Amino acid sequence: MRKISFSIIFMLVALSCKQGPKTSGEKSTLDEPDYANMGMTYAQETQKVLGKTLMGTIQNKGVEEAVVFCNERAYPLTDSMATNFNAKIKRVSDKPRNPNNKANSVELAHIETFKKTIAAGDSIKPILKKDNGKVYFYYPIVTNAMCLNCHGTPEENIAPGVLTHLTELYPDDKATGYGPDEVRGIWSIVFDISESSSN
Repeated sequence: MRKISFSIIFMLVALSCKQGPKTSGEKSTLDEPDYANMGMTYAQETQKVLGKTLMGTIQNKGVEEAVVFCNERAYPLTDSMATNFNAKIKRVSDKPRNPNNKANSVELAHIETFKKTIAAGDSIKPILKKDNGKVYFYYPIVTNAMCLNCHGTPEENIAPGVLTHLTELYPDDKATGYGPDEVRGIWSIVFDISESSSN
């Protein structure tokens, strides 16, 4: 296990893979602050904290403890970043590894939209929805070659030792069978604008 590269273990953070292609300065269609850029910033900063903490665990305690970190700490760390930004931040999927990351019906629809967009080779833009005093931000998490070490095809992409450990930690794991450049999930971020406007 200790010979597994840091890059492989880094991808064990549920849904971390990579974000879809960056937006090229698109502006929100809403007449409020630029929630598209805010959402991108929050997603990127949250991922940065997850990655930094995970790498520190690898260096100080070893690879196996880092895998345990993914199981026990990634979700609470995401929650702490949500508190820091005063927004609800989730990473969700139609094929979750952690049951807590299961997409709801609305999120599933947006995952399908992003899948079609990427399959068509079209540029990726955040989806923004406003409803009942809230703004909802959605943006895809897309697989790359490194992701396949944990989210690809067992035995073909995923090493036996990694697969064994994942099976032990995630008995209901659905997050395998991906190829490169596929939508692994989405960032789902909620801004409470009714609360902001009252301040």
